[in-house]
Amino acid sequence: MLWRGRRQSDNIEDDRSDSGGGSIILVILVVIAGWYFGFDPSAILGGGDGGLLPGGGGQITDNSGGGQDSSAGSPANDEMKQFVATVLAETEDTWTGIFKSQGLTYEDPKLVLFSGQVRSACGFASAAAGPFYCPGDHKVYLDMTFFQQLDQQFGASGEFARAYVIAHEVGHHVQNLTGIMGKFDQMRQGMSEADANQLSVRIELQADCFAGVWAHYTGQKGILEQGDFESALNAAKQIGDDTLQKKMQGYVVPESFNHGTSQQRQTWLTRGYKSGKLSDCNTMSGPL
Repeated sequence: MLWRGRRQSDNIEDDRSDSGGGSIILVILVVIAGWYFGFDPSAILGGGDGGLLPGGGGQITDNSGGGQDSSAGSPANDEMKQFVATVLAETEDTWTGIFKSQGLTYEDPKLVLFSGQVRSACGFASAAAGPFYCPGDHKVYLDMTFFQQLDQQFGASGEFARAYVIAHEVGHHVQNLTGIMGKFDQMRQGMSEADANQLSVRIELQADCFAGVWAHYTGQKGILEQGDFESALNAAKQIGDDTLQKKMQGYVVPESFNHGTSQQRQTWLTRGYKSGKLSDCNTMSGPL
């Protein structure tokens, strides 16, 4: 991916030093309070909304080791921050143009970089939940150690695989701005868990399709190199519900799927990439 030398977004909030210190203290206090008052601290320490990964709440990720130093200020980390800022800028340019063509105004989201733990308008979340979007504050939250996991744990390497992660979360922001996410929240109220999961799958697959739409226009700029989109497709495959469940527990439970199968995620990502049309990303009706 030819991203170096391109515009970087100013909409980056680097909270890694704060989350690395104050959040650790908060976690300790919550654990102590849980021990003293007899409640489960994980109920408070979990959180987030609209994440890239199925399950969330630390069910499928492990941030405990390996890879580059993720501390703020390290050279590798500084370059990765520049990469994230560049990809975010590319999403801003693309969605501003798409919204303008439809007579709408695009509102740039903020992207918050954190380390370990973070508090958002959607609650207190840990890095174990993976990247997520919070509709309450219009912000994307990312602990960049997830990129190491994507490569080392999930077998999804490549810069454009990482760009897909960001574009997927921005896709949730697009859903929020267009009212899709609000309707989703209303519809799932009162649903059974299985029905709510099925609805969640449709929302997540649409975010994949929106990421594909962004990739379509990014490719037209000559930014993509050979094999880039294939790396994003592989990432979509590796984080499908069925693939992750087979890896983590050896069997699949289809009624618990909430992000879509590997094939579905690849299909909708490809659909958006090939057409570049939002109208081709209607996952809310018909077969998936």
